[in-house]
Amino acid sequence: MARVSLTGAQLRRITATCPDAYVKLFFPLPGQDRPRLPDLGSESWYRTYLAMPEETRPPMRTYTIRAHRGTEVDIDFVLHDDGGPAGTWAAAAQPGDQVTVLGTGGLHLPPPDTEWQLLIGDESALPAIGAILEQLPPGAIAHAFIEVDGPAEEQRFTTLGNIDVRWVHRGSAPHGESVLNAVRFARLPEGTPYSWISGEAGMVKFARRHLVRERGFAKSAITFTGYWRRGATQDQLA
Repeated sequence: MARVSLTGAQLRRITATCPDAYVKLFFPLPGQDRPRLPDLGSESWYRTYLAMPEETRPPMRTYTIRAHRGTEVDIDFVLHDDGGPAGTWAAAAQPGDQVTVLGTGGLHLPPPDTEWQLLIGDESALPAIGAILEQLPPGAIAHAFIEVDGPAEEQRFTTLGNIDVRWVHRGSAPHGESVLNAVRFARLPEGTPYSWISGEAGMVKFARRHLVRERGFAKSAITFTGYWRRGATQDQLA
């Protein structure tokens, strides 16, 4: 995981309505000092962006805002050996390197009657889970199950909430299997729950199914999204 701090006067305009607020980042192509983009203020910007020739279209990825301080935004990148455009840029980023930021959105919206929260995810969901935990109201109860490769990927969170974080080490197991097993066999609190599930799409699907069918969670009390899918690039998911 690499944390990159982005700065710019226009970042002050970002208004996050959810703790898992995300932005879209556009990365320069090789040989560019910054991404070359259509007018992002136009309602048809996405259609125009997709119509750009692939060889001139800057890569776009969606990332959670880990922290926002006025004109500065922190973004956490998961670095992979095979290095997609975002991870490759983040691994080599130096002061003065430029990306374009467009946002924001967010999904974490617990119903008013929520008594406790269940957060489930992998490395790709870790920035959002961290932001959610650190923005909990005083005394709010949250249980988090986070699958990572091993102890080196664990993080510490500062929060006013009452949290129980369970780090699940993947080891050589297939991605998502370990965290699913941990959730299946966990003792969870009584009361009205709300769950937020993100990460690999297959894991998200099976975790939601377990909560609805075997734990009695209301479908309306579960927010879920697949950040990525094994064997597919984010361009293929879009």
